[in-house]
Amino acid sequence: MRKTIEIQGKSIEISTTSEADAILSSRKIPLVVEMELLFDFLVSKKVRFLTPDSSQSPSVSVSEKLSTRFRPVMMQCKESNHNCQCCIADFPIVKLTPYVPKWLRIDFRFGHWFGEFGY
Repeated sequence: MRKTIEIQGKSIEISTTSEADAILSSRKIPLVVEMELLFDFLVSKKVRFLTPDSSQSPSVSVSEKLSTRFRPVMMQCKESNHNCQCCIADFPIVKLTPYVPKWLRIDFRFGHWFGEFGY
């Protein structure tokens, strides 16, 4: 499947392999694909595959069985008693559009979902 959607006014081309399409069509509940951009010492990208129940932010529908969203995050660390605990928190970007990717590719291989996005 190839489809173009819009997030924050920016077009994103979504493409899935035939293997991914076959698994998506057999699903009972939709798959939410989250494109995560982590701002830390280095910027890193990660694609997460979630169920609608586990996703808290709104997503954009790609098809009946697939939706996606873009989530910029940052590491948030708290120190107490010489222990440092870090977690991921939403990163509030005022102008989000320049960070929204141009493409997302989704595949299903060896019993697992794989994804990548880019600019």
